[in-house]
Amino acid sequence: MGEQALSNSLTTLKIPGLVQGDMARQAQWEEYRSLFPIYIALAKQLDFEIPFGPERRNLPAKADAGLYESVHAWLNSMDQRVMVHQLRHLLQMTTLNASESGLRALILRHLRKPAKSNVDRDKIDFLLVQYFALCAPAKIYHKQIELADAAQVMQPVLGEVDSTPLAWCEPLEKMIEALKTFRSLRELLKTNFIEQGRRVKEAAGGMFYDPSALLAFIRFNFLLRRTLIELMHADLITIRAGAAQLEAAGIRFLDCESAGMSTNESINRVRHAAEEWKQPFQKEYTERTVSQAFERLLGLRNDIERAMQKIASKQVISQSINVASIPTVKPSASNKTQHTESAKFSIGAEALATLDPETCMEQIWEQLIAAPPSRGRSMTTIRLGAARVLLSSWEVSAFVSEDGPSAEDLRRAVVARALVAAATETARESGSATVLDRALAVARLEVTRLLERVDAAKQAKDTEAAVNMGISAKRLSSAIDNAEGL
Repeated sequence: MGEQALSNSLTTLKIPGLVQGDMARQAQWEEYRSLFPIYIALAKQLDFEIPFGPERRNLPAKADAGLYESVHAWLNSMDQRVMVHQLRHLLQMTTLNASESGLRALILRHLRKPAKSNVDRDKIDFLLVQYFALCAPAKIYHKQIELADAAQVMQPVLGEVDSTPLAWCEPLEKMIEALKTFRSLRELLKTNFIEQGRRVKEAAGGMFYDPSALLAFIRFNFLLRRTLIELMHADLITIRAGAAQLEAAGIRFLDCESAGMSTNESINRVRHAAEEWKQPFQKEYTERTVSQAFERLLGLRNDIERAMQKIASKQVISQSINVASIPTVKPSASNKTQHTESAKFSIGAEALATLDPETCMEQIWEQLIAAPPSRGRSMTTIRLGAARVLLSSWEVSAFVSEDGPSAEDLRRAVVARALVAAATETARESGSATVLDRALAVARLEVTRLLERVDAAKQAKDTEAAVNMGISAKRLSSAIDNAEGL
């Protein structure tokens, strides 16, 4: 069966809003009103002429025949002109991405087309995962998302869908399983998962529009993007921490040729590059362009680590940057004696608003070094802002006496828990959830990672690590649940 015939078969599927014949005029107009702000924003972004003056851009509840036809024709012309990367850039960079009704209307508009081009297919592919990311409840963000989860979230768009895996979507499932094993961005970039996913989509033809297939692609796209972003942020955190340590050691310029920068780049510019680094998904992208963008990021990390190694060899800095996913930033010897009073670890709401994971990690380290827990003590308290966080003995050991993958995972979990606890107290006092939302975003990613590490430890028969990380994961999940209950 050809793509055109399969595409047309979509009209028999039970997707909300798909009807035989013309939609009722008023219902169609309501959809136009929902879509109109998105298309206006697209036209402004792309510098397209808008045939509606400012006074006509607030569409009335009901339209006369002339206005209806004008809007109808303009929306159709915009569909022909706007490419998927342009749509992606608008939705990812503006608050329009927060409109569930707008996204739903945009998806259904493209799904209803009787004959869909590859551009239409790619737009649908992107819009569906954007809708999932917007509407998925927070609690499933930090779990291994299943097809049934995707079916529940997408019900307002796709209706009731059978979440039984389709045999021809098996390549997507294999790649999702492999995503669980990656510990660095470089490992993931050695695959060609973006291109493999694209090939599965193109080979599907019209079968791509089977709602069960759409669920499989939504899940794959979301989990691939989530893994890329998690690993990318780990590299960025490492780069920022390394730049800070180099600057503290008196280094002002670096050789950053690996990152495509100069051989005498200022530390300030390196830091600025890390702070301003954008995800490589806002322009028209392929496997090659995404890989090139991430390779530049990895090149910058390599340049930072090389400079740190040179300093370590000269004994200018006693600790080089930890090359794991999140830096293990330890305080210098001079700082160890400067923070012996717990009051000095207290930070205010303004400081907490800018507190990041590596700074939080350093504060925890300083507290544990300044006041080491007594032998045999099962729990230790650290403070962050107005919050008190209890650490188990194995969590303390991960900071002060152990190293390795499981110790790193425990440190990350403690940092995320401390950030959520401190932000929760700030939200209670100020009534503002801005800081808390940022802390929860970090914590949800860390729960996902930690639970996957628990599974890996179980498979490796490392029972002690699996049990310890499992308990820490439950504590972090509990902190998230408590914060979400505010």
